[in-house]
Amino acid sequence: MLLIKGYLAPSSTDSGTTGSTIHDFYWGMELYPRIFGWDVKVFTNCRTGMMFWVVGILSYCYKNMELNGGQLQYGMACSVAIQMIYLSKFYYWEMGYMRSMDIQHDRAGYYICWGCLVWVPAVYTSQAFYLTANAPDISLEMALAIFFAGAICVWINYDSDHQRYVFRATKGTCSIWGRSPPQHIVAEYKTSTGESRTSLLLVDGWWKISRHFHYVPEILASFFWSASALDSGLVGPYFYTFYLTILLTDRAFRDDDRCSLKYGPYWKEYCDQVPWKIVPGIV
Repeated sequence: MLLIKGYLAPSSTDSGTTGSTIHDFYWGMELYPRIFGWDVKVFTNCRTGMMFWVVGILSYCYKNMELNGGQLQYGMACSVAIQMIYLSKFYYWEMGYMRSMDIQHDRAGYYICWGCLVWVPAVYTSQAFYLTANAPDISLEMALAIFFAGAICVWINYDSDHQRYVFRATKGTCSIWGRSPPQHIVAEYKTSTGESRTSLLLVDGWWKISRHFHYVPEILASFFWSASALDSGLVGPYFYTFYLTILLTDRAFRDDDRCSLKYGPYWKEYCDQVPWKIVPGIV
């Protein structure tokens, strides 16, 4: 339906064909398609995929209690608690997601729709599914340690995103970690219509550590909400963490390529000041 709509009635000028029907079907034609006033990306990504994540892990939590005589196991509790903090952060900070690569650069095709409607409900809840009937008996102290480690990672992920948001919203006139104004680069670029514009590239706070530092606490948070499975001998409980690492690493490389084309010498200057993509000393 989105393919036909993209050909016949695109919602905006942010649409187009590659000349390949298969490619248009898989990657999509429109950046912001709307059907009867409904934003397709918001509906599939936020209102369906992410909401099922919430419902799914709470359902698994209830089943774990059923299987254990009405008692919720500590491992299950800390895993679901970390995920609920992360998901609460997502909905509280939904405007931040609206500025992500999924929304701003990836078109709405089979790739995104299937991913949000099928992959997210199945894979993103996989560790809770495993723990439902297989959660090991861990102590309250260990559960609390895992919980606080995961919660701190979620907070750092939020704080790094919020730091960049405030910097952009104030056009660089804010204070970051005691520095006002924070260190930054004024990058000039041209739009597709040839219009000259500028962007501010933050080189301070969390964003002095690496160019995509916010991916580090997100990956670590996913590890901690799987960690209560301990050494289960199975990949299953940790599959999402492996997948997320690959996904975000690929996204970091794609974003770097896009920014290099957009900003040219200014991006090179930025990379000279912040040489690491994600993890300092590794990549």
